[in-house]
Amino acid sequence: MKYSSVTFTSSAIADWQRDLLVDSLGAIGYDTFEHIEQGFVAYIPTASLDIQALETLLLREAVDFDIRYTITQIEDQNWNALWESNFQPITVDNICYVRATFHEEKPEVPYEIVIDPKMSFGTGHHQTTAMMLSYILANNFEDKVVADMGCGTGILAILAVKRGAKHVLAVDYDEVCVASVEENKLRNNIVSIDAVLGSDECIKGSVFDIILANINRNILMDQFEQYGQSTKPGGELYISGFYDGEDLEILKQTAESVGFVYQDKKVQDRWCAAKFVRC
Repeated sequence: MKYSSVTFTSSAIADWQRDLLVDSLGAIGYDTFEHIEQGFVAYIPTASLDIQALETLLLREAVDFDIRYTITQIEDQNWNALWESNFQPITVDNICYVRATFHEEKPEVPYEIVIDPKMSFGTGHHQTTAMMLSYILANNFEDKVVADMGCGTGILAILAVKRGAKHVLAVDYDEVCVASVEENKLRNNIVSIDAVLGSDECIKGSVFDIILANINRNILMDQFEQYGQSTKPGGELYISGFYDGEDLEILKQTAESVGFVYQDKKVQDRWCAAKFVRC
């Protein structure tokens, strides 16, 4: 597969602004990012490169800072091998160890998740994923029926099952992610996860004890109504993929309008995760 690199440079961009821009680029097809001095490099399959979509995104996102970009088409190479070489294991809350198949085991850690680090989101390294893992570790998933929206590699679904969930429906619009979940559940000796291709229409007509949604603010806003219909009374909703402050306040208002009550939040580097309960 041919890839293009887009190098973004700015003399005034703050770390949180860069993170928000990276998150938005991920939503339009960019799948790998590399930090450089005064900016970052984003990679995308050349066939998916849409200059108009990129320009529209920058007009919307780059409001308080200057930013420039250059595009380079790069030669074919083993992108997964390159990505894997930079993948390091992590430990969440001292009780959950996330590693790849080529890392050593840590049997002394109560929960271990083995992830094949293909170029899809959900390795636990991003603050949003780490906070969602922390929520799963701190709450009761025993015998629960769970939906994992925007499942990525399936890392949240896998931990939910390890924490006792009866069944998890893992949903993503990316075929690579759906295939990755199927592979990773086998690596973790799990059968009670079904991965499906699509969006919130996949949970229409079903009711869940818990919904996990680590996506982004705009998609969460679009899907909240379905979450309200698909979460049983007393059920829980965990969301992440947005910033603390204005983003959270907007999401709280929308969630409350469809029957959820805000419980609490976690914050890392301005990224936010939040817990709601269905009335």
